[in-house]
Amino acid sequence: MITAVFSLLAALAGGTVTGVVQDATGAVVPGASIISRGADGEHWAVSGADGRFTIESSGSGQVTLVVLAPGFAQKEQSVSAAAVNVTIALEPAGLREDVTVTASRTEQRLGNVPASVNVLRSEDIRNSPAVVADDVLRQLPTFSLFRRTSSLSSHPTSQGVSLRGIGPSGVSRTLVLLDGVPFNDPFGGWVYWTRVPLEDTERIEVIDGSSSSLYGNYAMGGVINITTSKATRRTIEFKPQYGNNSSPKFDVSGSDVWGKVSLIANGSFYDTDGFPIVIANERGGVDDRATVNFKNSGVKAEFSPASNVNANVRFGYFRERRNNAKHSTIDGTEEGNDTTWKALSGGVRIVLRDQSDLQANIYSDFETFNSNFLAVPAATPLRSLGRMTLNQNVPTKGVGGMAQWSKPFAGGRQLLQVGGDWHWVTGDSNEDGLDATRGQTVTLQRVSGGSQKSLGFFVQDLMSPSSSMTVTLSARVDHWSSYDAHNLETNLPAGTPTATNFPTLPGRDDTVVSPRAAVMYHVNDRVSVWGDVGSGFRAPTLNELYRQFRVGTTLTLANNALAPERLIGGEFGVNLAPAKDLTLRFTWFGNQVTNPVASITIATTPAQITQQRQNMGETQIFGVQADAEYRINRVFRIAGGYVFTSAKVTAFDANPALIDRYLPQVPKDRGSVRFTYSDPKVLTATFGVMGMGRQFDDDLNARLVPGEFLAGLPGYVMSDLTISRGFGPNVDVYFGAQNIFDQEYIVGTLPTTIGSPRLVNAGVRIRFHGR
Repeated sequence: MITAVFSLLAALAGGTVTGVVQDATGAVVPGASIISRGADGEHWAVSGADGRFTIESSGSGQVTLVVLAPGFAQKEQSVSAAAVNVTIALEPAGLREDVTVTASRTEQRLGNVPASVNVLRSEDIRNSPAVVADDVLRQLPTFSLFRRTSSLSSHPTSQGVSLRGIGPSGVSRTLVLLDGVPFNDPFGGWVYWTRVPLEDTERIEVIDGSSSSLYGNYAMGGVINITTSKATRRTIEFKPQYGNNSSPKFDVSGSDVWGKVSLIANGSFYDTDGFPIVIANERGGVDDRATVNFKNSGVKAEFSPASNVNANVRFGYFRERRNNAKHSTIDGTEEGNDTTWKALSGGVRIVLRDQSDLQANIYSDFETFNSNFLAVPAATPLRSLGRMTLNQNVPTKGVGGMAQWSKPFAGGRQLLQVGGDWHWVTGDSNEDGLDATRGQTVTLQRVSGGSQKSLGFFVQDLMSPSSSMTVTLSARVDHWSSYDAHNLETNLPAGTPTATNFPTLPGRDDTVVSPRAAVMYHVNDRVSVWGDVGSGFRAPTLNELYRQFRVGTTLTLANNALAPERLIGGEFGVNLAPAKDLTLRFTWFGNQVTNPVASITIATTPAQITQQRQNMGETQIFGVQADAEYRINRVFRIAGGYVFTSAKVTAFDANPALIDRYLPQVPKDRGSVRFTYSDPKVLTATFGVMGMGRQFDDDLNARLVPGEFLAGLPGYVMSDLTISRGFGPNVDVYFGAQNIFDQEYIVGTLPTTIGSPRLVNAGVRIRFHGR
């Protein structure tokens, strides 16, 4: 009551406008940006957790409020400069009306972007039953990890993301960003999806096509940018939940704004007893349950000394421990891994008087990854014997930065961007090889690793030669090098060097140019066509160059002679809006990759399959993609997509037997559809169906799943459901279920492994906020 009186007095005195931002159903919209434009210029504010805002104004006459919120169409509303309790109702943005930053490194409406872009908004994330980010992203059919199961049960090194089947492996061919800062593992390129602050994620933008012309190395196959929520006034939120398999999860976040300074902090804590991942009829004495425990926390502070200046600093801490579902039958040692990661970043954005925009950031990573490996020799009964073979410790340090300048010309019909970035990383794989009898005595010590550095510069010109056409021209030059490489091996207990002990290994360096040209043409208000052609590249990671590993009976060796991958590709798309609330997109894509890095089988014995990372000659990946979104009415919405992909080896002089073989881990068919009913007065419910076709598990396309007559991993269909209900503005109760019908689906062979079973969770979200 007292707060309301003071707000009223301030408003009557002039100089402030108070109000609330809502959506079309009357639900509040937190985190909306409000701009007041009046005689004294512009003022900014952000709506709080209750949707309310207070913003300065000129104190007399009329001002225009411009309201922006992710997932909603921009709203302008004229009000008195001393207005009290203004209600601003936002309408949902159409599929092509939303705004993306990632595709062109600047704000651009999706309808003007000549690229395949998907946006998962905060409501899409909250309407998913997933507790980790990769399970949310699977509703996009272009998204897949190397192993087609959740990060809840897969080894971190198998969590590399592939979009449209570009070079699937444990290493990502996709750059993942968190608020514009690189998020991929600096040593291996894979992604810790458990490290994503999912409850504080405002939106996820996914660029399906090659983006090396702007982002360089990892962006050869696309970009995923995760944007976190903004700080709001005096807000704290708790989200405790509990799931089957004894799986508690607790999320907490809090934020406040003090004039020109804001602070937001978050934490996420999860534990589970897990589930078996080896199929029941092959499970033996070495097998148990895959478990994961993780703790993820972060703090971000922002300072805006003026309306055109914003600076930020972020610190993150992440800790994860896993049991990889098997143990030694000799001494009970579990095969597992653990990771500790500390990250620090900071950035600044300044809009200059000539309307040019200057951005810069710097970041650092300090990570330690520990892993061990188990051999399961042939035995009777099956999988009754297991012994440890290798212990690994991988400390990694990395640092990097980015600077970008942009300026509009020709009355806003042209935007020129120039920028550059750099990255340095160093790391070693410190390994103890264990005896081949009991796996308890160290017989070999290996230290293998090196350093990498890269430097890139780009330029981009966004032009609108007419009101119906936009043209994008961009190019980037990158220079990278690997150096200080070594492979130190010592026999124990003798202490003598092995035959493959190399204190110095040859370094590598290369300079790569990545151009891109794209055009978007609006035929009319309902039809637009677009296309692009460009190139990309990816340098081999320290992991591929220097670290070996084992999965079951398969040993994969490193290769310090790997060359970079190169890509040439393009897209052609048609966007349709046949009705006000219906949007359709059809896309053809084709990519040719030269020197792709893949695990190639080099030897096979009854006890072991040996592979080595090698540059294959050439692969071709092409296909078609369809996306649709239909808002039936105020409360019903349907969204879905389908992608057909053909990914084959087309040239490989060193191993012609692989020519015309399909790339492993790339299904031909993937699709999903989601039905959402949302009425805050009743409930919100989302039912989703995802289907995935058959895919191969090895480079020879030869491995069979027991009981199957066709090589490869069979396709499957899964469903999920989320139901939530609000009780007042501060409490939500929700229920979620993944894989509702407990579909058993195959993930890998040797042994036959399976994906996540039915996972059910329920909880409550509680918010407290002040004025």
